[in-house]
This record gives sequence, structure tokens and C-alpha cells, in this order.
Amino acid sequence: MSTAAPENSGNRFELLVQSVTDYAIYMLSKNGTVVSWNAGARRFKGYEADEIVGEHFSRFYTPEDRAAGIPALALDTAEREGRFEAEGWRVRKDGTHFWANVVIDPIRDSTGKLIGFAKVTRDLTERRLAQEALRASEERFRLLVESVTDYAIYMLDPVGTITSWNPGAQRFKGYTADEILGLNFSRFYSEEDRMAGVPSRALETASREGRFEAEGWRIRKDGSRFWASVVIDSIRNPMGTLIGFAKITRDLTERREAQLALEEAREAIFQSQKMDAIGKLTGGVAHDFNNLLAVIMGSLDLARQRLQTGADISRYIDNAMTAADRGAILTQRMLAFARKQELKLRNVDCPALVRNMAGLLKSTLGSTVTIETRFPLILNAAHADPAQLELALLNLAVNARDAMPEGGRIIIEGMEAHLQAEQRPDLGTGDYVRLSVIDEGEGMDEATLSRAREPFFTTKGVGKGTGLGLSMVHGFAQQCGGSLTISSEPGQGTTVSLWLPVATASDEPLDEAESQAQAPCPLSDQPLVILAVDDDDLVLTNTAGMLEELGHTVFQAASGADALRVLGEGEVDLVITDHAMPQMTGAQLADALDESHPGLPVIIITGYAELPPHATKRLRLDKPFKQADLARIVSLARLNRSGERLTPVPGRAPRF
Repeated sequence: MSTAAPENSGNRFELLVQSVTDYAIYMLSKNGTVVSWNAGARRFKGYEADEIVGEHFSRFYTPEDRAAGIPALALDTAEREGRFEAEGWRVRKDGTHFWANVVIDPIRDSTGKLIGFAKVTRDLTERRLAQEALRASEERFRLLVESVTDYAIYMLDPVGTITSWNPGAQRFKGYTADEILGLNFSRFYSEEDRMAGVPSRALETASREGRFEAEGWRIRKDGSRFWASVVIDSIRNPMGTLIGFAKITRDLTERREAQLALEEAREAIFQSQKMDAIGKLTGGVAHDFNNLLAVIMGSLDLARQRLQTGADISRYIDNAMTAADRGAILTQRMLAFARKQELKLRNVDCPALVRNMAGLLKSTLGSTVTIETRFPLILNAAHADPAQLELALLNLAVNARDAMPEGGRIIIEGMEAHLQAEQRPDLGTGDYVRLSVIDEGEGMDEATLSRAREPFFTTKGVGKGTGLGLSMVHGFAQQCGGSLTISSEPGQGTTVSLWLPVATASDEPLDEAESQAQAPCPLSDQPLVILAVDDDDLVLTNTAGMLEELGHTVFQAASGADALRVLGEGEVDLVITDHAMPQMTGAQLADALDESHPGLPVIIITGYAELPPHATKRLRLDKPFKQADLARIVSLARLNRSGERLTPVPGRAPRF
């Protein structure tokens, strides 16, 4: 039994070694001859045992290594130091090379005498190739980063310490790698940003969201500032642990300055265009208003002369009033263009509206033009402002007449259409009434058609009109929730169409306040004490005169402060104030009176619709107005006034 155990043990060790296939494990004699061979050695060195046993192990080395005496050096080192380990290229039977990890241990007997060597070799070719590929990739990326000079590309550790630095960073930040490595990246931020915690928030955002991006001022080594685009990406290992950040910065100072210069140039161009538009508007308005003022001044001058002789002056007064009415219409055009004309939307019977305009169209267009209307038997009501719709149709009809210098036919046509949003990008899905004004005139070429809706654009020549006609109609249609389309060809006439939403059951024709304002009011002859307020003396005198002609007692104030002073001396029944006044507007005066004189009715006179939201519920009189309009609004205020008329202001008389 004592002799069998070692033998069996040796057999087991031999079986163990022979079963290993991932390692070449074999014995060498003292001079390096192969004396044993396992399956692993056979697998990746290619020799069978009977081919290699008895051969010198140096045949596994390259000719260069054999010439350099590497095999003998390996055995000598193993014998002297008790171990030899190295990596290097080795040669298979077929001549191919593999990268091997080699360990050689000396084998000694019980007396310490060297009897051979144990050699273990492992094939690391795949790992070597992977390492080489990784090194090559790292080298390529290093060269890539090092060659970039327009971007600062560098690494930060988790707390923001700079761990790498490329030439781009050095070029526009000014630091060399030796100067900046190991320092915190916050030094590139301004003092204000550092105090506000901007650098730390940037890293927190990148860590939390994976990325941080921003633009802002950064500081160079010399203290100068540059405008930078910054991107910070978090870097994590395969386990997801944050190991640092990749930071890319680009100097955008020149681009920002160019953008600012471009914006300044655009602003200058816009200012030039604005001044050109103002010039065109001034020329057009001056032309139109000068014509109207010529009629007004001439008629009033003739009326004054005829009055001295006792002749009838009604014709001249009528002429002056007609010209003034046209001036009011021109003002409405400009307010509509500026989107300051208040629209009173309601259900509009379009065929009836056009029929009621027949007399106006006939007198305006003249005898050289015939008007034809085409409407279906049933046409739903449109949701629009009827007064502005009349003005829009009148403008389109005048344009159509002007396009036919020799006269011709104008067709006003109506129809209903259902549109989907994709059919017309300027209109939503729904039902619309399309009102078209069609002429048989000269038509427009493509260039003229493309500019037809531009403000101030006109083909009638400089000073021959404001050029606001079509732009006003376009603005009106959009305010109603519709649109304007134009189709035309040279020599084929023009069709201008207004698309207006069909009125729904929820569309109220008039609100309660408006119904009261437009309903006939009982014009009581009981006089009131009224305070009239306006900073324009001519307008104030005219308003006071109209009120006095109606039998009322009128006090006058030239400002809001003056009005409050007057009211501090006594009480009145009613205040009529202009809105656009310096220091204190009419709406502000009304608010002050709510505090000091609660319940005192106030009428605000305004030439445009931009009143404060809370003031839109007050009684309002639009300029220009006639005495009948003034009487109606005063009567409405009388109806809203509770209690008896208060005592007039003592010791004061109306100013004339």
C-alpha cells in the first residue's frame, strides 16, 4: 500500500495536467529539451507529443529571440531566481505567431539539485489584439482631440478638476496644460457667476440629466471675456458610477458680434422702411385730407360771405358736413389698419346689407359703372361688424371702379362654403360666407398681386391715396375671424373675396349696453349741470356749445386735475371727458371720481378703441360725433343716473 499510493497520486496529477487545454504545461530537461507534452500545448502550438518530445523548446521562439539568446536567458533566470515570467511572440508548428504569457519554474529534487523545468504557456493573442485595438483607438482619439483648435475639449473629474487639456482650449483660453491641469474649471466663469453657483449647477445638471448646454460669458487667462457655447456630458463606468465629465467649449464671440451687427443692420433697415411707410402714409393722408379740408374751408368761407347778405347757406353747410363725414371714414380706415377700430360683431344679413347700400354705391361710384348682385335665395348670416363691412365693400367697389377707367360692370356676389383647415391655412375648419366684389377691369400682374395687401402700396401714384384700402379690409376680415383673397390676371379683371364666419346661435346681435346706446332715448328737456373736460380748447368749446344748445348748464375744465378741483367746489349731474389727455387720462379721471363722487355718471369721449379693460363698460362717445349723438348719450346717462339733479356749483358760471 505504501508504494501504490504515490504511484496512484502521480497518475492523478498526470491526468490533471493532460486534461488542461487552455494552458500548455510541459516539462523541460536542464538543457531545455521537451520531456512531456499536454493537450493544451498540442492545441495551440500544433505539435503532437511524438513530434516535440526530445526537441529543444527554443523552436517556439522567433529567429530574432533565438539569435538574442532569449531561451537560454529564460532558463538561467528561472534557475537563478526561482521563476521566470514574460510575454512575447511565440511560433506555432505552422509558422504562425501567437502572443504568449510564459512562466518557467525550476524543478529540484529533495537535495535541491536542479533536475529540470516546469513551463506553463498561455495564448493571449486575442487579449493582445483587443489591447492593441484599444490603444490604437485611444491614440486616434488623442490625436483627434489634440488636432482640434476651434474647440476646447477637456476632461473634468467628478468635482470639476481639470484632468486633460487640448490645444483648442489653450488657444482661446490662454492657459497651457501645465498651468491649468489640477485646477477647478470654475476659474473660467465670471465672479458673478461663481458667486451665483453657476459652475456647480452646470455639473449637477450634467450629472442628473446626462448633459448640460448653455451660452454665456467666460474669462480668459488675461482677464478678457469671450462669448462661449458650453456642453458638458457626464462620463460613467460600466457600473453606472460617475467618473467625470467631458466638457466642450466653443468661442462664439465673433459670431455673436456678427449677429448683433446684423440685428443692428436689420433694425436700421426696418427703421428706414418705417420712415418710408410713414412718408407714404403722410403723403396719402395729406392728399385726402387736403381735399376734404378744401371742401370744408371753402364751403364755410362761402357760407360766411353769403350769411352777410342773408342768402341761403344750407348747400354750403351740407357740403362741409359731407366732407367731414368722409374725413371720419378716412380716419376709420387708418384705425382699422392699426387694429384700433373697435368691432361690434353681430349677425349680418349680407344680401339685405348690400341692398341698403344701393344708394350709397350709386352716388359714390358714378354713372359709368353698373352694379349687379348675385346672392342665393337662402344665405346664412355672417358674424361681422355691419358698419365696417359696409365700409369694406365700399372700398372694394371704389377700387373696382378705379380699375375700369372707361366704366363697366361690378358684380357683388355672395355664397356659403364649408372649409377644412387643410384647405386654407389662414382659416380654421368651419362654415363661411364669401362676399366677392368682381370687376372687368385691367387686372393685376403677379408682382402687383403679391403686394396688393401691403400697407401703403397703391398703383394710383404718390399722393393719390393712402394705400390703406385693401390692407384695411384685410385687417377687418381677420378681426372678424375670416380672411381676404384676391385673384386677378392682366386684362381679365379682379375678384376680391371676403371670407366671414357664419353666425351661430350663440352669437348675440347686440349686447345689453349697446342695445341701450343705440335705442332711441327719450330726449328730456330737463336741463343738467354738466362738467366738460378736454385739453384741446377748440374741442372743449365745441362740445360745450353743443351741450348748451341742448339747454344744459356747462362748466369747463382743461385737465383731469382741473376737473377734480372744480368738483371739489360743488356737485354736477354728469361729467363728459376726453380720454387722451396728459398727466391724467379720461379713464383715470373716471376712476378717481368713483372714489370721490360714487354714482356720478361719466361719459368718455375717444377717437380710438384702446381703453383700459375695466373702462370698456363705461358710457363712451366716439369721435367725431354730431349733436344728435351727444344728445343720445347724455339721455342714456340720465337714465342711468339715480336720484334727483344735484345743486349746481355755487358762485360759478359756464365759461364760453
